[in-house]
Amino acid sequence: MNSHLQQFFMLTGQFLQAPIFKIGDESISIFWLFKLLLSFLTVMLLSIICKRLLKNRLLPRLGASQGQREAIATLVTYGIGALGFVIVLQVNGLNIAPLVVTLGGLGIGVGFGFQEITKNLISGLTLLIEGKLQVGDYVEFDNLSGHIKEIALRSTVIKTFDGGDVVVPNSNLTSNRVLNWSYKSLMGKLHLPVKVAYNSDPILVTETLLNSAYMESTVLHEPPPRVIFKGFGESALEFDLWVWIAQIDEGVLVRSSLNFIVEHNLRQAGIKIPLPQRDLWLRNIDELKQIIPQLSDSQLSSNGLSSNNSVNLNPQQSLAKSLRQSISIRDSLRQLPHFNVCSDIHLRELIETGYRKFFAESEVVFNENDMGTHFYLVLSGSIETVVTRLDHHVKIYKSGDILGEVAIMLNLPYTSTAIALEDTSVFVINKHSFDRLLRLHPDLAETFTQELTKEKKIYQDIRQQLQDLGLLGMTEQNNRFADWVKSRLKGIFSS
Repeated sequence: MNSHLQQFFMLTGQFLQAPIFKIGDESISIFWLFKLLLSFLTVMLLSIICKRLLKNRLLPRLGASQGQREAIATLVTYGIGALGFVIVLQVNGLNIAPLVVTLGGLGIGVGFGFQEITKNLISGLTLLIEGKLQVGDYVEFDNLSGHIKEIALRSTVIKTFDGGDVVVPNSNLTSNRVLNWSYKSLMGKLHLPVKVAYNSDPILVTETLLNSAYMESTVLHEPPPRVIFKGFGESALEFDLWVWIAQIDEGVLVRSSLNFIVEHNLRQAGIKIPLPQRDLWLRNIDELKQIIPQLSDSQLSSNGLSSNNSVNLNPQQSLAKSLRQSISIRDSLRQLPHFNVCSDIHLRELIETGYRKFFAESEVVFNENDMGTHFYLVLSGSIETVVTRLDHHVKIYKSGDILGEVAIMLNLPYTSTAIALEDTSVFVINKHSFDRLLRLHPDLAETFTQELTKEKKIYQDIRQQLQDLGLLGMTEQNNRFADWVKSRLKGIFSS
């Protein structure tokens, strides 16, 4: 039995080592091919392990980006693999010099035949090394938008919002323009075109569009939304609402939400979105009058109309008008002595710099000793200011009142805490926008100064606060307070 096994193994060994053909001086056998294949598999396994170590361990510690890690690891892996294959061939007795010449000539032919693939490979390395496009970026390219799912050497996979994966050759990405919304950040601007009827009030349209923008929670307050009056169209006044959002890849959903909000608010304000119109001029009026009879009084009365009495054809218009007047920021500003001398143009600038905000009952608007950053115009509801350290109730502000203007004008902390006594809607203007408004319109600063000097109680609180802060640089007489306010305002104009 043992002799048969030995004979079998001997015959098998002879068969495996029997020369099949020769390459140069080296005889090629089945055993030689098996040994060469095993060596190649070992080199490939070592290359894969090296790539993973570089990509997941070493390069992240060196601060390389994801694309750079992929490119460097791939190049190093290919280099190690090529070197390993050369060493394996040399160890197994093959002279690779003639093989290199043969492969070089073959490579030229293959290069011409597969030049597109070669171009894509080089483009893939360029994308990975530069890092201008990375996995997860939101891009728009050739009427295609989506997130980059994968960047390989030959192609890039883009996942669209429909859930499909689009494979794009890398050469198309390197040789054409690509809009990368995620290059620095995902923040982007949306343009919302709006057309309104010619009899619409542009200031009211501006206010309504800005209110609509702030009603959408995803719209950023900084930079603030803007309304652009584009011009006069064939049948409408044309506006553009600009808003900025933190995630531009959600722009489709945000735009849809804004469309709903704008349409609702325009309807509530009585502002119409017109249809295209054409004027028809009739030359044969006399003939038409003979053909078309006039409506009789009975026909008018059957429709609920009277030829003698004036009837409101649309009772909702008066309701919309009264509602518009009650919530209009422009009308609320007009009631204040600070702004009653401003033109509609100035009021539009002021409306654009602020935004609406809602406070629930008992919610704090601002806290005592916080640095003044905003002032507030109460649109509805009421707000009470309290000096908490003294448990002293200062004043209750109702619809049409403003508060917080002293702090931002004089660059001081708030002297009291403001608390909403009920559900309250306010119009908010930040310090930066208010300072800019004063620079553009110095006459407003004079008006504010005159209004400030009418509040004796505020002077006492400010003087006390200045004493506590060690900033009292004015005399104790009340009649010098206005001069001190003006000197403070000069700092705003000179900054």
